[in-house]
Amino acid sequence: MDQKVLVLNGDYTAITLCSVQKAFVLLFLDKAEMIARSDGTLRSISQAFPKPSIIRLQRYVRVPYKGIALSRHNIMKRDHFECQYCGSTKNLTLDHVLPRSRGGESSWTNLLTACARCNHAKGHRTPHEAGLTVRQQPKKPTLAGFLKLSAGTIDQNWHDYLN
Repeated sequence: MDQKVLVLNGDYTAITLCSVQKAFVLLFLDKAEMIARSDGTLRSISQAFPKPSIIRLQRYVRVPYKGIALSRHNIMKRDHFECQYCGSTKNLTLDHVLPRSRGGESSWTNLLTACARCNHAKGHRTPHEAGLTVRQQPKKPTLAGFLKLSAGTIDQNWHDYLN
């Protein structure tokens, strides 16, 4: 039951993920409709219900998009919890590509995940100056891309709504 359900707004745009239980409650209260089913069923004492994979809210909900919060956890999630210099998954820290001492700011495009060893070796230099190569250039994730990262396993039905 730890499976996630994709929630679409009234205009079929992806807005969030929720648990199967929350999705079932929205369906049961007629606040949403089922767009796609998942394998399996939900059972009560006397009834069986299809397990939802995608639901759409009956009404359009105005969601003020503030972007994805810039946080340590979200940056590491974007970088798949591995050092962007050597690929290590131990002793992870955040690194400023352009160091703060040289005017670098804390932003999606200037922060990346680095292990303590690589971060120390880089010091107050740029990766190029330190002789390090960045595996994946840091960039701000899209909402759809971040929902894919948050979901873990992605249902095949979701691809049309997350691309």
